[in-house]
Amino acid sequence: MDVPPAEKVPPVCCVAAVQMNSGADRDANLAAAESLLTQAAQRGARVAVLPENFSIMALRDADRRALAEADGAGPVQDFLARTAARLKLWIVAGSVPLANGPGERVAQACLVYAASGARAARYDKIHLFDVELPDRAESYRESAHMAPGHAVVSVATPAGRLGLSICYDLRFPELYRALQAAGADWFVVPAAFTVPTGEAHWEALLRARAIENLAYVVASAQCGVHPNGRSTYGHSLIVDYWGRVLTQLPEGAGVVTATIDLAAQSAARRKFPALSHRVELLRGQGT
Repeated sequence: MDVPPAEKVPPVCCVAAVQMNSGADRDANLAAAESLLTQAAQRGARVAVLPENFSIMALRDADRRALAEADGAGPVQDFLARTAARLKLWIVAGSVPLANGPGERVAQACLVYAASGARAARYDKIHLFDVELPDRAESYRESAHMAPGHAVVSVATPAGRLGLSICYDLRFPELYRALQAAGADWFVVPAAFTVPTGEAHWEALLRARAIENLAYVVASAQCGVHPNGRSTYGHSLIVDYWGRVLTQLPEGAGVVTATIDLAAQSAARRKFPALSHRVELLRGQGT
């Protein structure tokens, strides 16, 4: 993998969360993503985050498998590399279906591209959404067509070291603890949250992950009703290291931006050293 050298982290860096209403037409989704990424770059963002399933909200699971690309080659990956280089923008591509082999489950992969167009990181979604929503006639079984990842992944970006996660991962704070322990300065959560879970938990969970780790969180979401009948919550937002919502887009496709200030984050961690007070609790020990 052609990984560019880590850039020197500036005192502040503008980042963007991109919100979309993706459908079943891959080319139309990529055109929409390109327009929104262009807006992000024009607003001064150096890193932009696309939502989960930005390139395809498939009508059927079989359609997703049919469009899965080999790792390193395919229309979506080519688009990301080309667009990152053209806009001189780091792109966190929320999730791209990558093939593991004929007939096998696909990986839900978050791919990161540097401003040069070189791919800098790949993270495969670890926690798969296998649930029945309480009091709702909605059931999801991502494990039926997706293979889980196993590796915790962070990458150096112009805004500092970035910890990668996808959607349902948000409910598992131990992942973010592991990322923080590995040196992550901030986190992304590209997502396609359902409306009922979004209304109940989306902002609360994002703010909790930020507060626990004294770290910025950038969350880019799918929104509205999709051709497959699914409704997603939207409310893309950026939260600072103290849990304050800096910006939010409740509905509709669009872009929100905010500044990541790692110097201010570091100062807050020194003054409020909760991370250094952590005690590792051992399982299976008791009286």
